[in-house]
Amino acid sequence: MSRVVHFELHADDPERAGKFYAAAFGWEINNWGGEGGDYWLVTTGDENDRGIDGGILKREDPKATTWVTVDVDDIDEAIGKVEAAGGSVVVPKAPVPSIGYLAYCTDTEGNVFGMMQSDPEAGM
Repeated sequence: MSRVVHFELHADDPERAGKFYAAAFGWEINNWGGEGGDYWLVTTGDENDRGIDGGILKREDPKATTWVTVDVDDIDEAIGKVEAAGGSVVVPKAPVPSIGYLAYCTDTEGNVFGMMQSDPEAGM
């Protein structure tokens, strides 16, 4: 079974949003910088506690709000299953250097979600 492992908050001003979540929930917000560009990593608690971490990024689509990313063993197989179930790919599979492969899809209701296959050799 695949689990949600990451969330992304889309914001008009990611730095402002980060300050909000840090103040409201005590989350640790850090600009990833480098290859991540304007992407802010969100740590919501101790890695041994229940819950997931995420990110904040600049909103590029006015309809984008919160997306979740699902961990999959084989992203190509998962894309096939999404399409067979009536969903579609909106951002094709791409490497995230030293992390894995990521693709964004929509479900039958138009909700966007990501799928990530871990692979430390990705993009190398």
